[in-house]
Amino acid sequence: MTDVAIRADRLTKRYGDTLAVVGVDLAIPRGQFFGLLGPNGAGKTSTIHMLSTLIRPTSGEACVAGYSVHTQKLAVRRSIGVVFQDPALDRTLSVAENLRFAGLLNDLSCSEIKRRSTELLELFGLSEKRDHPVASLSGGMRRTLDIARGVIHQPQILFLDEPTIGLDLPNRRAIWRYVTGLRARLGITVFLTTHYLEEAADCDEVAFLSSGRIVRSGHPRALIEQLGRYIVEVETDNPAELAEQFAPRLGAALIEVDCVQFRCNKEPAELVSLQGELAVSARAVRWRRPNLNDVFLWVNQTGTSQKRAA
Repeated sequence: MTDVAIRADRLTKRYGDTLAVVGVDLAIPRGQFFGLLGPNGAGKTSTIHMLSTLIRPTSGEACVAGYSVHTQKLAVRRSIGVVFQDPALDRTLSVAENLRFAGLLNDLSCSEIKRRSTELLELFGLSEKRDHPVASLSGGMRRTLDIARGVIHQPQILFLDEPTIGLDLPNRRAIWRYVTGLRARLGITVFLTTHYLEEAADCDEVAFLSSGRIVRSGHPRALIEQLGRYIVEVETDNPAELAEQFAPRLGAALIEVDCVQFRCNKEPAELVSLQGELAVSARAVRWRRPNLNDVFLWVNQTGTSQKRAA
């Protein structure tokens, strides 16, 4: 069995005149927790749909669990589980019936379906809802059931496309506790897209998409460290002017409607002095350690600039 769970070479998807995914290269080892990040419309879902054989790439190659997405689609589908942004549950069926249907689609025996269903419902706290119709469940319960449906056949690779969108914090935490346990028990590979970047902080590797292209990748902690020691935030009525004024000393700025951000490697004592200078033309000045959200914002700005230059 190959040590690479997902490999993509120059993977591209075009819709008419629109390039949704452009020359994406991936080499994701077995057992890795991988995050694909980027703004809406960056190409994240199209990438997952190509890798899970739901749509055909316009060009390029990809292998998932050692199988070609072009010529071995059925083998790919037997090796993966997918949790989409939109639920894949039948709301007219009961909780148990949805799991049974998913198990039968994956050629599990009736006894194995019953055993795994019982285990999953206990893990997710849904045992008492076993015979209830899905339509009667809360949004959080439906989402956890959707994940249970995606993993009942214990896939080698699990694709999670915005798995916790719209859920409250307790339900989001419950889902991630289960996924963490699943990885520990079965060693599965998890491929995640999410808007909640704190969820991606635990990834082994993340890649940022901008306009269909991977513009940055690496371990989350390393990417954060590359930004600098501190982020300096300045609230001002004239962000562009302030950015230009301090660019010679602080470098390029991230400009928002009424705020400017600088990446800074200065010592705290220097920051205190700088804070006083910035305060002359600002409503507020703050400095803090960077996080993955900052990487997202700065990478997105870089990607947008590259697109304009092209």
